[in-house]
Amino acid sequence: MAAKSALHSSSPNTSSFLNSKSDLVHFRRTQLRFEPRIPSKPIKWESCSRTREQSREKVKQGGRLFTVRCTAEGIERGMLIGGGRGREEAAASKMLDIPERFKVVALVACVMCLCNADRVVMSVTVVPLATKFGWSSSFLGIVQSSFLWGYIFSSVVGGALVDRYGGKRVMAWGVALWSLATLLTPWAANHSTVALLAVRAFFGLAEGVALPSMSTLSSRWFPSHERASAVGISMAGFHLGNVIGLLLTPIMLSTVGISGPFILFSSLGLLWLTRWANGVTSDPRDSPFVSKSELRLIQAGKTDSPASDGQFPPLRLLLSKAPSWAIIFANITNNWGYFVLLSWMPVYFNTVFNVNLKQAAWFSAVPWGTMAVSGYVAGALSDSLIRAGYSLTIVRKIMQSIGFIGPGVSLLCLNYAKTPVTAAALMTIALSLSSFSQAGFLLNMQDIAPQYAGFLHGIANSAGTLAAIISTIGTGYFVQWLGSFQAFLTVTAGLYFVTAIFWNLYATGERVF
Repeated sequence: MAAKSALHSSSPNTSSFLNSKSDLVHFRRTQLRFEPRIPSKPIKWESCSRTREQSREKVKQGGRLFTVRCTAEGIERGMLIGGGRGREEAAASKMLDIPERFKVVALVACVMCLCNADRVVMSVTVVPLATKFGWSSSFLGIVQSSFLWGYIFSSVVGGALVDRYGGKRVMAWGVALWSLATLLTPWAANHSTVALLAVRAFFGLAEGVALPSMSTLSSRWFPSHERASAVGISMAGFHLGNVIGLLLTPIMLSTVGISGPFILFSSLGLLWLTRWANGVTSDPRDSPFVSKSELRLIQAGKTDSPASDGQFPPLRLLLSKAPSWAIIFANITNNWGYFVLLSWMPVYFNTVFNVNLKQAAWFSAVPWGTMAVSGYVAGALSDSLIRAGYSLTIVRKIMQSIGFIGPGVSLLCLNYAKTPVTAAALMTIALSLSSFSQAGFLLNMQDIAPQYAGFLHGIANSAGTLAAIISTIGTGYFVQWLGSFQAFLTVTAGLYFVTAIFWNLYATGERVF
């Protein structure tokens, strides 16, 4: 019986050997693969080894004992039950083999989280700094907008650098420089107002490359039908940075002091950089980690052309087409509303509803958290519509219409909010719906100008940054002169509606350049 049981667990190599010795063992097929006939000569089976290289056979003829050592013990002993532990281990290994493009987008999402967390730290610490130095509301707006002074200049240059040198290198330098600026911010605030404004402008200069790098990396690493989801994941990290910054900063201010959150987030940036430097390439074709099958999937799912040769397109050509202006105006409106809420939300809850800084941070964090989820939902919905056969033009228009009309209506309703809970709910709706823009104008740059998407992104982002500066400073003056946020929110809502109309008239998903 022991011999018969052992034969049921024999390996293919062993079977081959025994088949060649027809005078010793004969097999016949059954539903349980093979059923041996016991030879007249005794067979002794030893414990199976793990590898083929270790397999060996010892045979003694003429009534003498022969020994067979089989291979892959885990697989062979499981033959009678459909494959056994060996196959299960192989399946588990395959499940854990995460595609390289998902690892890349995970790292991008992490750095986008840090990117926004570093911005938000100042939005919270500006409240105790204003009290300490006696800043007025109008000057507070200037401090808040100083980040954008550098950001506006780096957007075009950063986008062009991404097109020429790739997203990996440009993103790495950006993270290194903005982490340094974050670390220097508390020192600059204690030194002088001029030093603080200069460091914040340098911080914005370094962060201006983040979005063009993210956009270009997504277009290189993902096929067209997965690109909206990839951007949704990246931007989910971006919005979660708001949540993390808004919740951690007040806690660290009360326990460590003003320097605490700046040291924490700058250290995390440098830590991320060590993983990014050795684990990512700008193009999947250059990656030693991507499999051939994954590379074929990425390349087969692309409708755009190869990367740019580094030559800038004529600026006049880019600005001569209505779809380019649709993207530029959409970026202006998106940044106008986004930076008003990003920079002033804690101050809004503190001044309008008289909640303390920690409570204001919680009320401010909820909308950004839901925006992270809704951004991914928007990307997944966009990709599903494309796979269902809808044209890119229709999909981009649907997503962008939701991203502008929804926030506009919500901001109008915000004028009638009487409690901080109601205001937080309306802001949550506004920001959640605005995240649908990620599957609208933010992806449309790759649609109409795949070779120069970074450069076009830089142009649009610079125009949007100028709008953000005006809106951020303008909010401060509105609050100081009129004593109310409501009038400025109404202006922002009207801008959303007008731009939505322009977008639906002139935007396209077809390649233009």
